Amino acid sequence: MSADHSPDEPAHPEPTVESTNEPVTTRTTLWASTMQGHVGEEGVRAHADSHAEIAPVRVGREVRESVEAETLSPGATLAHGGGNRGVPEEPDPDRTCFERDRDRIIHSTAFRRLAGKTQVVVYPRDHQRTRLTHALEVAQVATAIARGIGANATLAEAMALGHDCGHGPGGHASEDAFSPFIPGGYDHGPWGADVVLAPLNLCLETYDAIRNHSWSRPAPATPEGEIVSWADRIAYCCHDLEDALGVGIVTLADIPREVAERAGTRRSAQLRTFITSVIESTQAMGQVSMGVEEAAALADLRQFNYDRIYMRPESLAQSQAVIEVLQALVEWYIAHPSLLPSEDANNGGDNARRAVTYVAGMTDRFAFSQAESLMDWDMSRLPVGMGRGV
Repeated sequence: MSADHSPDEPAHPEPTVESTNEPVTTRTTLWASTMQGHVGEEGVRAHADSHAEIAPVRVGREVRESVEAETLSPGATLAHGGGNRGVPEEPDPDRTCFERDRDRIIHSTAFRRLAGKTQVVVYPRDHQRTRLTHALEVAQVATAIARGIGANATLAEAMALGHDCGHGPGGHASEDAFSPFIPGGYDHGPWGADVVLAPLNLCLETYDAIRNHSWSRPAPATPEGEIVSWADRIAYCCHDLEDALGVGIVTLADIPREVAERAGTRRSAQLRTFITSVIESTQAMGQVSMGVEEAAALADLRQFNYDRIYMRPESLAQSQAVIEVLQALVEWYIAHPSLLPSEDANNGGDNARRAVTYVAGMTDRFAFSQAESLMDWDMSRLPVGMGRGV
């Protein structure tokens, strides 16, 4: 630092409030005054009165790998060097390979777009779940279970955050919409791992769990992957019910007695019951599992959600509308391949696969707006709340 500056004096001239387009207020004055931070003897502090201290120790990747090896349960998946990747990479000095996976997923476009994709309700209100909030809740459940049994919580978090990145707009209905165009059908797990997130060069363990988190798929290869399979079902059963209660689709009195007695009627009690059961059953059996009674309650809750939420007439009408719009969009882009983004054109494959790749990446609102602008789609054909009445 130059001797011309005192320790707490900015090293560079601060921008003046007059240089902004905002009216001069206390807030803008304070904002402008902190532009360069607060320069001390060894570095720049965020706050003028910073006083918290911590020992000057760097806890890099190798230290955390050692901690994992010493503290995680036998059978947990350990991070090693650059990780087991399709394209080998040099290790990061500060992050384990699974920490890098988590960071890459969080900063990906596909993860960001989950904020605009349906969980249950298309165009959700401000308090209802989206695919993004669902992924965050699955990550919370997964890390709670992983910590409780000594599995790798960082790996479980990465898997959970990425598990639904293969979903198209409009929820599970998009899988039915895209399946006719994809040999073998469209499954959001493999699509997320092998298409959407493939450019991130994640660890093979992370891809495996994203590909196989659904119970209809082969079992994941790691205990952390099995944890995410349970966490996904626990999270969506509990929070889909809470959303339905919030908008009056069902009432507390409608919840089956078996569910209420075994797991409670509120999301917090249900999550506590199911998470604790997985931890205790896994500790007892030596394999990721849930207790018999709690698993029966979870199955009853899931069946109730199917009968009263997912399969109600309004939901079925919503799904059919999604299928019609998305299939029409895919067919339109198949007929107009020159209008596909260049990155999709460069991914290879026939026009149908390229069109599905593009449309599947859209958010709900963008998909419906594209249908309206490109094909003059009659938005009055959609149920209230899907492009009209909002």
